[in-house]
Amino acid sequence: MPKGIKNEVAVIGMGCTKFGELWNKTAEDLIVEAFQEAVADAGIEKKDIDAAWFATIFDAENVGKSAVRLATTLKLPYIPVTRIENFCASGTEAFRAACYAVASGAADIALALGCEKLKDTGYGGLPDFGTLLGTDNRITLPNFTAPGGFAQAATSYFAKYGLTAEEGKRALAHISSKSHHNGTLNLKAHLRTEVPVETIMKAPIIAYPLGLYDCCGVSDGAAAAIVCRAKDAKKFRKDPIYVKGVAISVSSGREMFHTSWDGSYIATTVQAGIAAYKEAGVTKPREEISMFEVHDCFSITELLTYEDLQLSARGKAVEDIHNGFYDLDGKIPCNPSGGLKSFGHPIGATGIRMIYEMYLQLQGKADKRQIKDPRLGLTMNLGGFPLLNLISVSIVGKDL
Repeated sequence: MPKGIKNEVAVIGMGCTKFGELWNKTAEDLIVEAFQEAVADAGIEKKDIDAAWFATIFDAENVGKSAVRLATTLKLPYIPVTRIENFCASGTEAFRAACYAVASGAADIALALGCEKLKDTGYGGLPDFGTLLGTDNRITLPNFTAPGGFAQAATSYFAKYGLTAEEGKRALAHISSKSHHNGTLNLKAHLRTEVPVETIMKAPIIAYPLGLYDCCGVSDGAAAAIVCRAKDAKKFRKDPIYVKGVAISVSSGREMFHTSWDGSYIATTVQAGIAAYKEAGVTKPREEISMFEVHDCFSITELLTYEDLQLSARGKAVEDIHNGFYDLDGKIPCNPSGGLKSFGHPIGATGIRMIYEMYLQLQGKADKRQIKDPRLGLTMNLGGFPLLNLISVSIVGKDL
């Protein structure tokens, strides 16, 4: 039986650029900025890094489709560098690979860095996913869009639990408003504006029932993490954070081709959560998890994740939302950074950026959005769509 890597790996340094429409910065600028913050934070030099993983998706912005871009930009000294691409979960995948390298003994210190320059594509949203799916979406899925796919999940959830359109949309509006509020407290967030629930309720519809403020935008940005073996962590800093579990679950295609799935939950999130909790030794998530960052590409994704990760009971997420359970001052704050909705979503960087927020919170360095005495933080990074996706869940903690 696999035993996992609980308490085998520690994060000793992290860096993150501001996310946003960074027209005056190149991908190289962002890579260097995130890296410099991470190595300074860890108190190491470039020569101390044994291996690196680079997460990026699209090559249209000249970030590059190989690991060479990271190696040449940072002038890494002939060490192994690997490019990771796994849809929107690529950042967490790079982090997971770096952790496994350290835990296995293949590296003493490893780097995970993600970068995306999406605004340079000229698209209002994401570029066509056809090349990533290995096909041309215009032919095989001519009417399919990301907002449309997640909108179907929303209507499925509303129908299953007997919510009216007004009730469902108001719960989603609370989620988005909460994230925007948290983002106003984060100097590195892309969209730092309060948005009231009523404004969100009246916004133009993108794909019913999802309105403008239910959908995250796209951003430029980069984030980096440096990891080492847990037993060595205190040599670098007095307050490292420790990796408790990293898990990934990938769709088999069952949701697309089998009627047992009703569209009201994301099966891979359930499985990734179970695996991560088992590795981390978490048996009562609602009591043990202090805070979490989730992939709120759409507000409905966040709502489903509450239940899929066993934090809310099935059909009870709306009640928890309105009771403030996931607000910044609630029992388990969700997306204290502002989430994808407010902080931004440069795809390759997002998963690492989520861990960056947990890192700051666990060290007590999150400024005005600081959560009181957090012990365990969780991140959930989604790639794909409700009916075909992959989910990566990471759990990190303050203590060994």
